[in-house]
Order: sequence, then structure tokens, then C-alpha cells
Amino acid sequence: MKLSRYALAALLLASHCHSQTFQSFLNRVSSAPESLRTAIVDSFMASVSSFPMIEQDSLVHFMLRGQATSVTVPCDANAWDPNGFPMTRIAGTDLWYFTLVVESDARLDYKFVLNGSTWILDPRNPNTITGGFGPNSELKMPRYPEAPEVRYYPDIPHGALRDTAITSTRLGNTRTIRVYTPPGYESSADSFGVVLFHDGLEYISLAQANNVIDYLTSRNRIQPIIAVFVPPVNRGPEYGGNQQVPFMAFINEELMPYIERRYRTKRSPSFRAVVGASLGGNISLLLGYQYHNIFGNVAAQSSAIPSGLSNAYENSPRLDLKLYLDLGTYDIPALIPQVRQFIPILQVKGYSYVYREYHEGHSWGNWRAHIDDALEFFFGAQPTKVREESKPEGFRLEQNYPNPVNPVTRIEYSLGQRSRVKIEVFDLLGRRVSTLVDDDQSPGPHRTEWKPEVASGAYLYRLEALSLDGRSRYSDSRKMLVLR
Repeated sequence: MKLSRYALAALLLASHCHSQTFQSFLNRVSSAPESLRTAIVDSFMASVSSFPMIEQDSLVHFMLRGQATSVTVPCDANAWDPNGFPMTRIAGTDLWYFTLVVESDARLDYKFVLNGSTWILDPRNPNTITGGFGPNSELKMPRYPEAPEVRYYPDIPHGALRDTAITSTRLGNTRTIRVYTPPGYESSADSFGVVLFHDGLEYISLAQANNVIDYLTSRNRIQPIIAVFVPPVNRGPEYGGNQQVPFMAFINEELMPYIERRYRTKRSPSFRAVVGASLGGNISLLLGYQYHNIFGNVAAQSSAIPSGLSNAYENSPRLDLKLYLDLGTYDIPALIPQVRQFIPILQVKGYSYVYREYHEGHSWGNWRAHIDDALEFFFGAQPTKVREESKPEGFRLEQNYPNPVNPVTRIEYSLGQRSRVKIEVFDLLGRRVSTLVDDDQSPGPHRTEWKPEVASGAYLYRLEALSLDGRSRYSDSRKMLVLR
């Protein structure tokens, strides 16, 4: 029996499917006659278990099939540039691809843009997440820690949500706030701490904050609390513009007195928290600064921190505040230095604070996964205990310094046990360009240096450590830039 070219191509490719890398697929399809390339692509795509395709825990291959003149991948990793990450089409086929290196615990939102104007979800990726501008496709790397607290569990007690219209004479407007009361509130005589969320309705619809509170309360990770979800009316002016002063007066002179009259609340600032993301983080930090006699706890996620606000904290006596801040390493580029430069101010002034960076972007998918850390810091049964990411005790990989690298950089890391250690550097195609460490090492802090002899660009360095008793395995990776 004579096989067709299509069947022959499929048969040849099938023998390689179980061990085939994306690069070997590209080599094979590029070297094949154009008449066979579509068949090779069909067979390869059928062999991929999930999209985007991930190799070696950090190598991501975005793929899209279709007729177009251009395709790009705007995402958290390129600040949602519609022209960012242009995909390559394999000649003689309709397959477009782009390869990206990200950390093994990263989570990114992305879309495809066809012909410079048509935005679509990844049709082969069933994982989507809703953001402020609608749904996005979601990339979760193999070591991304899931956030079980954001889900709804029918078998645990749930708090109640009530809507109330509040009119402000200070601002001359009306908005509908939503108030969460903990399970058993109506049958209890207890008073409760209060947390106020800016962009409040999004903290419910996009961040599932009420689910998070239910989950933490049911597991006794936080004390029962009342949550006040406050939407903006004029977001920019209220959170970061010329309505900041009357907006803060509305919060402290109108809204909070209403909450105190209507609900049983604890009046001490240590039991009051204000939470916001992005520009909502800015107004939260400002409220904490101006009204620390009302709010003793502030959480600012991916926050805007203009110089005037950071200078105010730096040039004033330390306030009686606890602060939680987090940031995505793929966040809005202008925000990253604002947040990072604010942290040393808190250190020098002696503030009680928690600061975390995650390999994520400026998104509700990022913020919702870390609400629990802030609430446990403020309202936990053990207030100073903050949950760490799951990893073997004592192991840690630090960000290289300086970064960007020119001409040499230092990489520091810690080992919890005597381990076999390997530190390697990879380019954006996942090719190893240098091995820095490959040795048995004792527990404790270590450092190594890299003097690159490579072109300028982004690179990934990865630590892999296996304890000599075989009981603990740790791996982590971070991105660095080389400037020549």
C-alpha cells in the first residue's frame, strides 16, 4: 500500500512525539518539503497536551493557527504592547509561534492580536481570567502556587452582603457600597474589625474578596471581620487627583461614622484596615498617612506611590501603622521603581510591614491571590505570622545584583541542607549559555558571580538543589538583563 504524503509525514512525526521538543519540531518542519509541512504541523499540534506549550519549567511556546498577515502576543510581560512579541509563521503552513522564557512560578495574562487590530483569546487555551477590560487568556507556569481561597466552597459558612446607597455632601454624589458581615453576625453580640476596599465592587467580582474572607474565617486563619466595599464615582480624581481631599473626608467623616452607627465595629485603629490596588493603593497609603487615628493597617497592591507621598512618609515621624505591599515583577514599568524605592523608607523608619514580589503582572489575577496575606497580617489569630510560599525550609534564591548586568553580577542563595547544587543561565530560547555552579555544598548562604560573554538581552538563571538525603528538592529561577 502506498502512503500519501500527508500520512507519511504524520507517521514519521508520530514516532518522535513522546520525546519531541519544540526546537526539534521546528527543525523537522523547516527542513521538510512545503508539501509535507502542514501534515507535520497537524500531527505535532495533536501531540501537544496543553497550550501554550511549556518545556523545562520555564520555556513557553505560544502557538496560533490561522490566516493573517501578522500576529503578536501582548501580555503582562511586555506591558500589553499591541506590537510586542511578534509571532513567526512557518513558511508553507498557517502556524504562528513565539517563544518566551519566564520564571517557573509565573502567572501571566495574554491575548493575540491579528493584523494589528483584532484582539482574540488563545483558542486552544481553556484557562481564562477576567480583568478590568474583560477576559484574558491565562498562562500558569508549572510551579505557580494556586490560590484555593478565591474559590466558593458550598460546605463552609458564608457571610452576608448588603447594598446601601451613601450620599456624600463633601463630594456631592451618591454611590452604592456593599457591606460584608461575617457568618453568625445577626445572632452575635460581638464587635468586629473592619476592612475597607477601594475599587470595592471589583474586589468582589474580579478578586472574590468575599470568598477569601469566608475561607480564611472558616479555617480560623483570621478573626471574623466586617468588610466595606466602596466603588469610586470619579476614580482618577478621587484616588489620585484634585478630589483626594474631599474623598478622604467622605471616607472618614461620612462613610465610617455610618458604618459605626449601623454595625458593631471595633473602634481601635489596630482593628481597621484600608486596602487598594494600583491607584487604589495610592489613596490607601494616603489615608493611612493622613488618618492613622482611624486606619491602623494599610494594604497597597501594585500601588502608585508618587514622590510626594513617599516623601511624606520619609520626612514624618513613624506613624502607628502596619503596612502590606506587594508588586508584580511584570507590573506597569513606571510603578516598579516607585514601590521598590518606598520599601527602604519603611525599613529606615522602623515600620511593621510585609513586602512581597510575585512573577505576575498588573492584574486582578495577581491581586486576588494575595489578599489573604494582607488580611492574615492585619487580623490573624497570630498577627505577625504571614504565610510563606510552599518551599523547603532554608532554601532561597535572590535577585542578582546589579541588574542590569554590566560587566559582572552577583547571585546570592541559601541552602537549608547539604545539597547537590546546580546554577545555570539560559537565553530566551531556553539554550544554556553558562553553568555557574555544579557541586555539593553545605547549608547556609552562598554566592556566585557571572561575567557574561553574551549579547545584550534578557536571560534566565535557575537554581536546582537536591539535598544529599534525597528528601528536599528546591528549584527557582529569576530573570536578569545584560547590557553590553
